[in-house]
Amino acid sequence: MKISKLSFIWVLMICSIAFSKASAFNTLSDCLIANDIGIYSFDTESANMGKGSGVVGLAGHFNRDHEDTVCTGEYSNITEIQGLPIEEARQKIIGIDVQVTQHSGSDSDRWLLHEVERDFRNYYGLPDDSFVARQINGNTIIGLSVAGWTYRWVSGNKVIQIQYHDSQMTKPEPLEVVRAYLAKHPSTLTAMTSADLRTEENKTKWIKDEMERRLWLCDRWFYQLQLKKVELRKTLREAVDHMKVFLDYREKYYGISAKSEKQVLWKYMIENNGTAIKNKLKEYKEWWSLNKGKAINL
Repeated sequence: MKISKLSFIWVLMICSIAFSKASAFNTLSDCLIANDIGIYSFDTESANMGKGSGVVGLAGHFNRDHEDTVCTGEYSNITEIQGLPIEEARQKIIGIDVQVTQHSGSDSDRWLLHEVERDFRNYYGLPDDSFVARQINGNTIIGLSVAGWTYRWVSGNKVIQIQYHDSQMTKPEPLEVVRAYLAKHPSTLTAMTSADLRTEENKTKWIKDEMERRLWLCDRWFYQLQLKKVELRKTLREAVDHMKVFLDYREKYYGISAKSEKQVLWKYMIENNGTAIKNKLKEYKEWWSLNKGKAINL
């Protein structure tokens, strides 16, 4: 069968579009600003692009059924401090770490904003005293001011983090870098204030979402086990860890003791008893379905 020249061009265009959607980051310049920003010099040798979930990985972001792409880069004011006495240079040096992660748009991404906030809250989901929301050039970002600043925001399915260390909190914030990255990856966060993060409504929603997410994560691990893409022991360990968090939250906010339930789960995990653990998950999901709409004790 012959294909006309026009049809062939259309095929190439469609393939190109499909490829670009599947892999939004093809080069470092797609994700990073690969040049100096004001007084901050870009470290070309430190820039890297690879596979990974980025900052939300530590929050338990589920990535077993897809691949995310993470880019990292570094900037510093090294040129500005050259020639200064060593002690003065040490006091004025600012090193900035940037991480930009392109998430795949999978089902896991429903929790992106929730997971981005995870590090800025305590174990039980309450906001850290230093957790703030800020407005920069019409964009909403969130941040944590502890021994420096950590700035984060979501841009569609991308997560951006900019971080620098300052134990004395005396160095100027590198807002020039933050603004440059907001121009490249505009925030899609809804406008909010630091006060909004501390309302009873916000706290309640985040806590209940965390309980929901932990049960959802258990389901995802068992589904991957069903597909024979993960080992039984790994699945049971992950599922039990997530159920323990759920039980701790249920104890704190609904007043139901977690101790005996966690002991039972530990016993089942040691025995490699996947059926018993799945039955416990079913029990917790049924309880949650009946109780998630109820008020919690903050």
